[in-house]
Amino acid sequence: MSLLKKIAEAGAEKLTRRRFMKATVLAAMAGVFPCPCLAALRGRVSSERKLAFFNTHTGESLEAVYWANGKYLSPAMTKIDHILRDDRTNEIKPIDIRLLDLLFAMAVKFESQQPFHIISGYRSRETNALLRQCGGGVAKNSLHMQGKAVDIRMPDVRLASLRQAAVNLKGGGVGYYPRSNFVHIDVGRIRYW
Repeated sequence: MSLLKKIAEAGAEKLTRRRFMKATVLAAMAGVFPCPCLAALRGRVSSERKLAFFNTHTGESLEAVYWANGKYLSPAMTKIDHILRDDRTNEIKPIDIRLLDLLFAMAVKFESQQPFHIISGYRSRETNALLRQCGGGVAKNSLHMQGKAVDIRMPDVRLASLRQAAVNLKGGGVGYYPRSNFVHIDVGRIRYW
């Protein structure tokens, strides 16, 4: 029985061929080239990866196991994509699995029981352009538009500690915005601001 058929029978939400192929390739690559941020956690994690989110704009919450038994779980990924959607346009884009693994590494580091508070996940081009017009240092080609960036805070973790943990994991870019009470994390090239 094919994996697509098994997913469908398990009650999975609609899975596009492109998304399935991308997840399969990335999962295979992750086995060969594991996320560097997860290397630091060897021996400290179970066979599951779970994340919890609270969207500060919509009030929605989600707790989901997105990886188990060596595989990314499509139904959970779909729910994560939804909670991290552009809440202004309701547009949804797949979130990069490396970003989820980076968030997971941070959650394990802090042993937090609190969800990540999401300030901004995926952004459509329209929303990104609007935010640029309002100022605030929004990049023209923001990685938010590719599902590769998230702006977060954790209620039980000092913002400076959250920033430092992201820097130490070397998973990509880290921006520190103490006045706005969030840290930007992306899986682009490593850089800090």
